[in-house]
Amino acid sequence: MALPRSDGSTGHSFGLEVDGIVIRRIDEVSGLKMEQDVVEMKENTPDGKVVVRKLPGRPKPGEVTLTRALTSDDGFDTWMKESGSGRAGDARKNGAIIVFDAEGAPIKRYNLADVRPKSLEITSTKSGDTTVLTEKLVVTYEQMQVE
Repeated sequence: MALPRSDGSTGHSFGLEVDGIVIRRIDEVSGLKMEQDVVEMKENTPDGKVVVRKLPGRPKPGEVTLTRALTSDDGFDTWMKESGSGRAGDARKNGAIIVFDAEGAPIKRYNLADVRPKSLEITSTKSGDTTVLTEKLVVTYEQMQVE
């Protein structure tokens, strides 16, 4: 039986999609993971020995950091303001992290449920410095599904 060919992928760029709007110029994504609790159950065998079984528990919510070059796009800022203005329901959205190939076609999609911003950080710099300013948006999510 021949195994299917599976070339490794390189994430050339990333995007964040929230409410149908895609921000394509995400340079770095970190912390994206699926995790669940482990429940331990103790049982007695017929001969009296104690056996510990590990069972899958509830999914754990996660947190992901998105980094991009600072632009005039104020989408991250607006979302943070909505979240802190007492309208938390409006700030909680469904979204996705999208990985694009070298031609810009999506190759993987991580759908996130109940996403909301946690923090927004602008990198520090000094006058006359030539480094690119970046902004880091940390968002929390309750569930993730991979497409």
